[in-house]
This record gives sequence, structure tokens and C-alpha cells, in this order.
Amino acid sequence: MAILIDAHTRVVVQGITGRIGRFHTEEMIDYGTNVVAGVTPGKGGEQVLDRPVFNTMKDAVAETGATTSIVFVPPPFAADSIMEAADAGIRFCVCITDGIPMQDMMRVKRYMRRYRAHQRMTLTGPNCAGTISPGQSLVGIMPGHIYLPGRVGVIGRSGTLGYEAASQMKALGIGVSTSVGIGGDPVNGSSFRDHLELFEADPGTDAVVMVGEIGGPQEAEGAHYVRDHMTKPVIAYIAGLSAPKGRKMGHAGAIVSAVGESAQEKAEILAAAGITVAPDPSCIGETVAHVLSEHTADLVEDRRG
Repeated sequence: MAILIDAHTRVVVQGITGRIGRFHTEEMIDYGTNVVAGVTPGKGGEQVLDRPVFNTMKDAVAETGATTSIVFVPPPFAADSIMEAADAGIRFCVCITDGIPMQDMMRVKRYMRRYRAHQRMTLTGPNCAGTISPGQSLVGIMPGHIYLPGRVGVIGRSGTLGYEAASQMKALGIGVSTSVGIGGDPVNGSSFRDHLELFEADPGTDAVVMVGEIGGPQEAEGAHYVRDHMTKPVIAYIAGLSAPKGRKMGHAGAIVSAVGESAQEKAEILAAAGITVAPDPSCIGETVAHVLSEHTADLVEDRRG
């Protein structure tokens, strides 16, 4: 099992005719992703990697039955591409584009609210690495070979640290059900809480890893959801313990601007919610293995009792 994407997911690539879009489309196809079409205005009727190119998302969805899209569109036009995907009936959209103006993303968030909750498209990104359900589908730019299929979900603001977590777990024989990159921008499409809820409901996921960083309230909101609703163990790592207050570090959203946004404060909030926090990035995998071992022992004890 997995969340968001699986082997049957039909994917449209927005911006497939560009250099970056074409490169990563080829990588996704090689992985086994069911890429059915691309969209670039003015390029309709062409073929890229033996996939048809359409002028509009509505045409692409109508012709192919696609339910998922990935956006490789330059920043000035990316927000319009996301909204076009929503209007075309796409259920899950991954926006890779970095550098989308914050006001554009605020407009996207407002626009998506016109749809009722059960009809609203799920958006990850912008400025994210994508989503992968190992062995089934890759909708993103991550190196697929480092992900072992398994039963641990991963949610990360940092793509690189998400790779690191997956690599460490693979070395220990621990696989991933789905890894979701939510992006590092201050205004993004979905949060830790949104995907924690999906993992909690997924019978193919036994535990979840949260990879957070300084800045913003998302980790704290996720912690509150874990405390009140999660039955599965959650492991976390927060990047930025040495980051000085008021200075942006890496992602646009990685800046401490209020109480509760530093790495140490977030780690304390997470721990208070019952989440096991890895002390440094080199031991994420070991921490996951330890928590899984303890959780298995607890389940065995419960069954005996």
C-alpha cells in the first residue's frame, strides 16, 4: 500500500518540452512511472519521449484520464499551471519549481479554497523533491534507487535530508511505503498534518518519519495531530540547531522569526507530543530501527496480555 501515488497512477508532466522537464520525465519513465502525457501551451500535437503533448490540462486529462500532475514550469507561470491543474480535475499535483513569488502562492491557496474539501486537489511544493512510492511510482526528482519498498512513511521539508533518511533506512533493511516532499517555501500546498493523517489511515504504513527544519509552525501543528490522533509511532529530525535567529538558512521558509520556530524549540514540542527525535542527521536510520523494534515488542506484549 501507499498514499497519493501507486503503480496505476496516470501522470501528466506540465512543462515536459523544457530541458529540465524532459530530463526528469525520462527518469520517471525509466523508474516505471505511468507518464501518459505532457502539457506545454503552443506545443500541442507534438510528441516527447513517445508521449503526446497537449496545449491545456483539460485536454490532457480528458484524453488520458490522468489524475496526477508534476509541474516543471518557470516561476512566473507556475502558479497559473497549478490552478489550471486544479480546474482540470487533477487530484494530486507536485510542484517542483523553486522561486515562485510568495504572493503568487497566496493566490493559489485562495483559489483552491473555491473547491469543497472532498474535491480539492492535494498540492505538494513548491520547491519540493516530489513523491515516491518505492517500486511503484516516482513523481519527482529524487534518486529512486535509494528507496527500498517497505512500511515506513516519510514526510520532509528538505529533499536532501529525505534522501539521507531513506538511504540510512535502506542500509538497515528498512523500507519506505511513500516519501512525500512538502517543500521548503513559507507558503506551500500541504503540511505535515495533512500527510500524517493519510499515513495514519494507510494499512501499508507502520511508522512515520518527519524531517523538519527551522521556521514556521508546521512541525508544531504536526506534533499536536500526532499527540491527539496518531496510533503509529512517529520519528522526527529537525535541521538547523546551529542556525542564528533572523538569518535565512537554505530554504526560503527556513528562518526563525517567532517563538517556537527554532530547531531546539521544535524538538521539545515534538518530544512532548510523544515523538522520538533523532539528535543528529547521521542517526535517523538507527532511531527508526530502535523505535520499530520497541513498537514490535509492545505489540507482541499486547497480544500476549
